Amino acid sequence: MQGLEMLSNPTFFVIQLLNSISMGMNYFIIAAGLSLIFGVLRVINFSHGAFFMFGAYTCYTVSEAWGFGFWPGVIAAGIFLAAISVFLERTLFRFLYDKEHLMQLLLTFAIVLIMGDVAKVLWGTDQYSVSYPAALTGAWNLGVTYYPSYRLVLCGIGPVILLGVWYFTERTRWGRLTKAATQDREMLAALGINVPVIYTSVFLIGSALAGIGGALAAPTNSPVPGMDVFIIVECFVIVIIGGLGSLWGSFLGALIFGVVYNFGSVIFPNGQDVFAYLLLLVVLLIRPWGLFGKPEQA
Repeated sequence: MQGLEMLSNPTFFVIQLLNSISMGMNYFIIAAGLSLIFGVLRVINFSHGAFFMFGAYTCYTVSEAWGFGFWPGVIAAGIFLAAISVFLERTLFRFLYDKEHLMQLLLTFAIVLIMGDVAKVLWGTDQYSVSYPAALTGAWNLGVTYYPSYRLVLCGIGPVILLGVWYFTERTRWGRLTKAATQDREMLAALGINVPVIYTSVFLIGSALAGIGGALAAPTNSPVPGMDVFIIVECFVIVIIGGLGSLWGSFLGALIFGVVYNFGSVIFPNGQDVFAYLLLLVVLLIRPWGLFGKPEQA
């Protein structure tokens, strides 16, 4: 096959591998927020993709329309989505914590529809473009090939966010409290801990990650209505492969998804999604709870 012959070229193979990592790391940033919210709050947040879309649009507004630059746009996207998430968590999501998953999906899908219409009112239906950061418009010489600087930076941002989230959830008092809230929030509240504040902070961080992920994706995926639909499906594939609620599982799942998607596009052009969903099927058949997930306790 022509695709396999192309992969035998070391330069082409390295390019595809780096494409897989950069794509996977961008997806991981988004999926990490989705996994964090489910892991602590036990809410299946289907509106997470809409947060991603708002992050991309916010980055465009701040960086292009207002002229403040790309990185201020990324920061603004995280802050804006954090503010939106606090409002939604206090008014809607906190009533979902004890509800069944079907109710959660219905409400979050309604939020998707509302946010989609709001995005059209604010930004219209045009497709926008976001420029790469001025310092990252070129390519770096890796010896075997040149590779876009921005994509290389994406490869590094993912692990940094992984370690940052891991540290706060595993090595801080806040992390211990969130774990306690997941296991027995009534007992935690009886000890004088403000559990609603912990839940709000978790939802805020998860949503901010979606906004940042959308902003980082804006230069390669132009902000356009409906972009949230594709990303949420792919992020659910990632977190299901890795295990719902597992941060490291989301990281590995994102890398696997990136590799399968990019190399699959070479071997089977226009059919790369098939490989990703086949992988999901295999994982569900072997480990229904995901690679790093744990079976639900009865």
